[in-house]
Amino acid sequence: MSTPTITLHPRQPNPPPSSNPFPPLLHTPFGLALLELQGTINFPAPSSPSPDNNSDNDDDDDPSRPQIPANQIGHLIFPEYNPDALDPSSTAWMKRVYMYVGEHQRLMGEVKKLPKPLAVVRGRRKEEGAMEDEGVEELEVVDLVRYKIVFAQRPEPVTEGS
Repeated sequence: MSTPTITLHPRQPNPPPSSNPFPPLLHTPFGLALLELQGTINFPAPSSPSPDNNSDNDDDDDPSRPQIPANQIGHLIFPEYNPDALDPSSTAWMKRVYMYVGEHQRLMGEVKKLPKPLAVVRGRRKEEGAMEDEGVEELEVVDLVRYKIVFAQRPEPVTEGS
């Protein structure tokens, strides 16, 4: 019995702008990041999907992949990030990050470097002309995650003027 193998392709050096599979709300000034939250996020009960409404995954035609509904948790703000005024090597702007959850809560956190980067991989369609081997998949590195955003404190209340 042989061990199954999977071909892993490196990420493209200059991918086309439309090839990013992630929603724009996951983008940060330094690429993708992990969110570390202390606590529980309570989502509303999932509604039953209708056949004509296929969530946000319209570009994914693979019926074997589970369709995961997107839930917006909040939005991230980097108040001290200004790409025009900062030295590219400066990390001072990473000391304060806000995540607004709903209209009345704000989490304050900071960006920390991961000890080891994590690769984000996705399944890849076989190239035309490739041999059709049963049970063999190909994976592609989409991005490397080098940072996490840590929110270690309780949310603070926010009013409209804040």
